[in-house]
Amino acid sequence: MLSSPARYSRSIDWITVLIYISLVGLGWMCIYAASYSADAPANPLNNLRFDQLMAFNWFKQLLWIGTAAVLIIVLLVVDYKAFDTLAYGLYGGMILLLIFTMLVARPIAGSRSWLELGPVRLQPAEFAKFTTALAASRFMAGINLRYQNWRDQLVLAGITLLPPLLIVASNESGQALVFAALLLAYFREGMSPLILLLLAAAGIILLLALLVPKLWLVGVFTLLLAAVLLLNRRVLRHHLVIAISVWALVIGMVVGVDFFYNKVLQPHQRQRIEVLLNPSADPLGKGWNVTQSKIALGSGGLLGKGFLQGTQTKFDFVPEQSTDFIFCTVGEEFGWAGSLTVIGLYLALLWRILYVAERQKSVFGRTYGYCVASILFFHIAINMGMTMGLAPVVGIPLPFFSYGGSSLWSFTILLFSLLAIDAYRKQDLVR
Repeated sequence: MLSSPARYSRSIDWITVLIYISLVGLGWMCIYAASYSADAPANPLNNLRFDQLMAFNWFKQLLWIGTAAVLIIVLLVVDYKAFDTLAYGLYGGMILLLIFTMLVARPIAGSRSWLELGPVRLQPAEFAKFTTALAASRFMAGINLRYQNWRDQLVLAGITLLPPLLIVASNESGQALVFAALLLAYFREGMSPLILLLLAAAGIILLLALLVPKLWLVGVFTLLLAAVLLLNRRVLRHHLVIAISVWALVIGMVVGVDFFYNKVLQPHQRQRIEVLLNPSADPLGKGWNVTQSKIALGSGGLLGKGFLQGTQTKFDFVPEQSTDFIFCTVGEEFGWAGSLTVIGLYLALLWRILYVAERQKSVFGRTYGYCVASILFFHIAINMGMTMGLAPVVGIPLPFFSYGGSSLWSFTILLFSLLAIDAYRKQDLVR
């Protein structure tokens, strides 16, 4: 199932490729800066052995970038029909791999989500986003799919929810949240906006239940029910059972939030919510990461302190600065201008992916394109929100920027699978 590389070179979307190269290159520079030490040799490549170089994140990231380039070549020579044909098989294989990881992986920071292959560690949850996007796109491209059909909706929900449930069972909640982004792609393909509104309403209710006394909320929602029944006689006559059921569900969420918060969430997950709701409560303890992150971002000013000149970066004030908080390095060393440039590159990438998705002739290609855009958007928004204190610290990487082979490989596969499909957009897929 191979295709001609020459034909790809003529039809591949090179604008997207250039944006990808720019982001990966800037990301490597920031990883180098985050792990830079003033005492290090001026040119470590001439002074250190390979095993010594492997102690540096920037060097290991170079190796990951090199292997990602090999992955790109492989994706471009595989026949574009393979992505549609193998979608369910890849999804099933990933489900088995997630179960295997959950059962045999060694706990790392309380999570059983990493497979160790000698010196290499891989996180299957990263790649599960790719296989789920493929499987969901394949299903939605089915000729008989109807969003008004509850059976179809349940099957699609099962495809989407099974991987994150297994990931949560491995105690890795951050990666599981990303799958919610697929709802944006489903909405584009005809899913009722009512589902998005209901999920958003549920989120707001749960947030209010954490911030407002429960008795007040129960009283407010009871008054709302009474007002609806008094002002709309049609609801009173024909939809009384539905109205009361919705009220009971809402009250159950309000009352049950304490049980979920105290009995279901892990201590570190509760800490993340507490820091988000009140970041100044414990700035030297639970709020240390976010506090130092905001200091690093703000200290860069308009143009930044200069490459390798960031004090917050150099002296390791921000934990996990090569991974979760890599955007701090951009703000501190390149300032507002550098941060705006990186955000601009991400916006250009998302716009280009949507453009590529819309020009597909197949439902499969278009849906998969929107899945890619949705996953990347969620990662970008949440990761940058974490560094600014606008989102909980859930431990998801910044695409193409954060250190890590699993994240770089998974995002590269996501993006270049779409470009491989797009390169043959003039040849319709079966679906």
